Amino acid sequence: MSAPSVLYDAPGPKAKVRNTVYSVVFLVLLAAVAWLVVAALNNKDQLTAKMWSPFLSGDTWTVYLIPGLGTTLLAAVLAIVIALPIGAIFGIARLSEHRWIRVPAGVLVELFRAIPVLMLMLFANFFYVWYTDIDSDIRPLFAVVTGLVLYNGSVLAEVFRAGISSLPRGQSEAAYALGLRKVQTMLTILLPQAVTVMLPAIVSQLVVVVKDTALGSTILSFSDLLSNYRILSANFGNTIPTLIVIGLIYVVVNWVVTRLAALLEQRMSRRGRSSAPPIKPSAVAVTALPGGDPL
Repeated sequence: MSAPSVLYDAPGPKAKVRNTVYSVVFLVLLAAVAWLVVAALNNKDQLTAKMWSPFLSGDTWTVYLIPGLGTTLLAAVLAIVIALPIGAIFGIARLSEHRWIRVPAGVLVELFRAIPVLMLMLFANFFYVWYTDIDSDIRPLFAVVTGLVLYNGSVLAEVFRAGISSLPRGQSEAAYALGLRKVQTMLTILLPQAVTVMLPAIVSQLVVVVKDTALGSTILSFSDLLSNYRILSANFGNTIPTLIVIGLIYVVVNWVVTRLAALLEQRMSRRGRSSAPPIKPSAVAVTALPGGDPL
């Protein structure tokens, strides 16, 4: 007999039948919606072999998809590499005991969290146009990366702050008792543990960074993976197949990022564990009694 659950009541016979009926009805409705979607696409000739044949050509991948994917990954990697340390710095600053550090850091974090990423990209683009001499060919990349860094850096700051705040106070108190300074305690003890604790949230934000690169192609002339769909659909008239293929590429990229992060989390969780077998004390022969008299 299984132990009763403390979170919910186990369903009885009638509830099990009812749940089964609900599941069957939902699957039937889902299949009906899927059939309607497929039928509508088929009526528009979007599922014919002619619409999918361009993706069997090497030129489609080497000229459009792979270069667009490379630009997307470049923007995402640059944004991630810059946003992570900025998020850590501002997350630590928000926990500072000095008001002149904590308050400005909190204002900046809340400000950039409240502004949409697309607006940050636009502001950055106008700034680079008016106040810098950056070449127009790479200006969209700078604007996209800047917008992603400002937004995701502020979000990651909150992630790091929450991770550090969730640690027991005994961690820092023990470090202070050993003579470590506050900065040493934060960088060597609290921050590494916070990264381990909040790694799933950090990974989720990194996936968001990869997807948000597509915002740059909507109004900026940022030649990423999504922007190339317009060229392909204009050349071959296969808008839906092109979007499906590009969507699958995004799914694969985000899945790879998630898997790499899971492997990193497993490695970090095993880092502090020793693989050496425990040391067993050697047997010592007793040759005298406690009083000093020989046996």
